[in-house]
Amino acid sequence: MILFGKAKYILYLIVKYKIMAIVKKSKQREIVIDLTGPDGNVFVLMGYARRFARDLGLDGNKIISEMQSSDYENAVEVFDNYFGSFVILLRNEI
Repeated sequence: MILFGKAKYILYLIVKYKIMAIVKKSKQREIVIDLTGPDGNVFVLMGYARRFARDLGLDGNKIISEMQSSDYENAVEVFDNYFGSFVILLRNEI
């Protein structure tokens, strides 16, 4: 990790004086998937599901099985149930 300027100085002070610091965590950006585009393909969604499951320590095979158990709408619903807290799914209104 390379630090410059102010960040390097603050890190130096923390280490030298054993100062506890509370650092604001930057706001996480939400992931947006447009279901009307190429990312809306069910196989692409399953790829995202597998990657997110791995990153979160979930059973990806179970999630993929649930997604494959019925039609496209079911796959989207299962995806949303597992990952809807940080992924926004966009679609055209019917």
